[in-house]
Amino acid sequence: MALKILYAEDTVDLSRAVSVVLEHEGLEVTTCYDGIQASEALASQVFDLVILDIMMPGKSGIDVLREMRATGDVTPVILLTAKAEVDDRVDGLMAGADDYLPKPFAMKELVARVHSLARRNTDYGTGNLTFGDVELNAETYELKAHTSVRLSHVEFELLRTFILNRNRALSTDFLLGRVWTDDDEADQASISNTAVDAKAACRPVFLT
Repeated sequence: MALKILYAEDTVDLSRAVSVVLEHEGLEVTTCYDGIQASEALASQVFDLVILDIMMPGKSGIDVLREMRATGDVTPVILLTAKAEVDDRVDGLMAGADDYLPKPFAMKELVARVHSLARRNTDYGTGNLTFGDVELNAETYELKAHTSVRLSHVEFELLRTFILNRNRALSTDFLLGRVWTDDDEADQASISNTAVDAKAACRPVFLT
């Protein structure tokens, strides 16, 4: 399943050129030309990686990034900036950016950074994750709260995906691509059945 990239850039010619290069790399690219469009796309879809130009009409890339992090969206973000000042880069990193690239940039470098962050996102959360008073242990596949339970691999991956994408509506295709990566025959019934099994397995954890 192709990685989904959101690319927000107000320079149309550059946007088209970068999109062609990324699509040639096998990536699925959604383009936006201002910060408002980017925020709307992020609210309605789930992406594997986001590329934001800092200087955009309507809303800056940093403002879009701050809104993402405020909602718990941990999707990796690359900021593009034509500014050379250190303060601008610091502001972006403090807002939650994972990487930045000054303009003009070499296409090969952008592609390399995209692939690097995409790999990091795949591995994101391989340690322990917490949500409220619940802890999900990646080494033992244990879900802990008032007590603990051992989960299957698929149950663990499904819960981990939900925790990492809290407050976001996840599509069937997204869940199948993230959790059932090696099962070409998995479908919506696979998600429903696993959710039911996970709910039954986790029930003792939440009982006081």
